[in-house]
Amino acid sequence: MPVILPLLMFMQAYDPEVEAVMRNSRRKKEDAAAASASAASAARAAAVQAKPAAADGRIPVPAKYAGPFQACLDLAVESPDKAIAFAEKWRIDGGSFYARHCMGFALTRAERWGAAIVAFEQAADEAERSGEIVQSARLWAQAGNAALVSGDAAKARSDFDAALARGLPDGLEKGELHLDRARALVAQGDSEAARDSLDIALAQAPQDPLAWLLSATLARRTGEMALAQAHIARAVQLSPDDASVALEEGNIAILTDHADIARAAWQRAAKVAPDSSAGKAATDNLDRLDPAPPASRPAG
Repeated sequence: MPVILPLLMFMQAYDPEVEAVMRNSRRKKEDAAAASASAASAARAAAVQAKPAAADGRIPVPAKYAGPFQACLDLAVESPDKAIAFAEKWRIDGGSFYARHCMGFALTRAERWGAAIVAFEQAADEAERSGEIVQSARLWAQAGNAALVSGDAAKARSDFDAALARGLPDGLEKGELHLDRARALVAQGDSEAARDSLDIALAQAPQDPLAWLLSATLARRTGEMALAQAHIARAVQLSPDDASVALEEGNIAILTDHADIARAAWQRAAKVAPDSSAGKAATDNLDRLDPAPPASRPAG
């Protein structure tokens, strides 16, 4: 019989929401770097077509701003301090909210989260005054993510609410915003509101394994084990080699009296990412389990 109490105590030490914050922070940085690489093509698209949005639904950067914006983002990746100075000068010279946007990105690269929050919020306000409501929503969302990484869940929730109030089209982007909001709500201890946002995230971004993982984790914590099992199964289907998903699969299995499934899931987590937080937690959980029963020998 598994030693349940120590496992439950250990599961509180690994926080998938914290892991998600860091993973999302890295993803936001990667997205911004990708935006830098595509800024020139966005400018060309804006110059040759009069459509209000690009093919992927994003509003192109006007040609007037695309060059400096690309240069600023590139510089932020190489030297955040130089990019901050660049963005400040560009803002004074008429860089609009794009200059403040790059300022916020550069400040996140420098891990100056408080200043980054202010820069993104100012950019969001300026974008709204310019009539760019969807861009304003995206900038409020970036402010919320900076707040979440800084540990200020209340501020993050406020900024995510501001983003949602401006509106985003249905789809992945809206789903990711609700997922971010749910993480802030979990950090505040508001499980009921977090569930509401997670349900929207699952509907809007059904291919995101992180949404199913955090939904399963929340369900486990609130005692909804059937829901936890269903949602972790979907996360495993979407991301079978993710250590965080495998760890949570084991956590849920051990609490539903499936020690064999828990052992297999934790072994997978420890194998695919032994040096990660999830992998180390899985290894520790395996150490706390009773040894696996010996395989039965065939008769004769």
